[in-house]
Amino acid sequence: MRVIFMGSPDFSVPVLDALVEAGHEIACVYCQPPRPAGRGKKDRPTPVQARAEVLGLPVRHPKNFKDPTDVAAFADLGADVAVVVAYGLILPQALLDAPTSGCLNIHASLLPRWRGAAPIHRAILSGDEKTGVCIMQMEAGLDTGPVLLRRETDITAQDTTATLHDRLSAMGANAIVEALDTLPSLTPEVQQEDGVTYAQKIDKAEARIDWSRPAVEVARQIRGLSPFPGAWATYNGERFKFHMAQAVGTTGAPGEVVGPFTIACGEGAVEIAVAQREGKRAMAVDEIIKGLDLTVGSRFE
Repeated sequence: MRVIFMGSPDFSVPVLDALVEAGHEIACVYCQPPRPAGRGKKDRPTPVQARAEVLGLPVRHPKNFKDPTDVAAFADLGADVAVVVAYGLILPQALLDAPTSGCLNIHASLLPRWRGAAPIHRAILSGDEKTGVCIMQMEAGLDTGPVLLRRETDITAQDTTATLHDRLSAMGANAIVEALDTLPSLTPEVQQEDGVTYAQKIDKAEARIDWSRPAVEVARQIRGLSPFPGAWATYNGERFKFHMAQAVGTTGAPGEVVGPFTIACGEGAVEIAVAQREGKRAMAVDEIIKGLDLTVGSRFE
């Protein structure tokens, strides 16, 4: 098929690769414009643009589609379908209607649960046992279109947003190839309003740990915000980010160190497996402890 691909971050790159490997013709790649990044604040292309250039594919990155010439240029590509995954712009109806088979979105949740910006984070934060990807026929509403195909995966106690991100990206790549191969035979499943939830964008204010909460919730917060923005607390005035933890039955005052990098919560405690000192890289706690005066009875704030 002749495909327009629309995506921007790392999550989208395996999907682009899968479409190319499956033999689809990529008419054009759309992504967010390069933006200043790094210490030098030089314009840095998105991961999708970088990959598209390696593949020799044409790239466009309009700031929006308010200019009629951008809309016309999209339609003039004569695509059979557009594949959209974490693109970063809302598409006007004229774009949704332009390809022969419309626009298909790869969404990282089991719709209608977790429509919106941060479905992977929210699934872990909320303690969901399952998540997945949906191939959705796009319409004007936010992730409201009918679902053509869905694939599920369990969320384990070892999953972080990082691990789940990579797994769902690979699942989405396989699912869209399958969907395009069987598109005429797929039956659209209208989303029911019962069960709709919205995955609001993660606010950095959500990252500070409240040790008075139950340990199971704190452990989810740590895993759900890893690697970004990273759940954090302070110890002797130094900020620590936590990237992997599990709830355990040990008890103590909230924030109290009750064992080797085990911190008491309102109910139970969390045993930290991976942490990050201020200005340092994330590392296993047995490595951090070597240079840290962490004594039982001391406190994280």
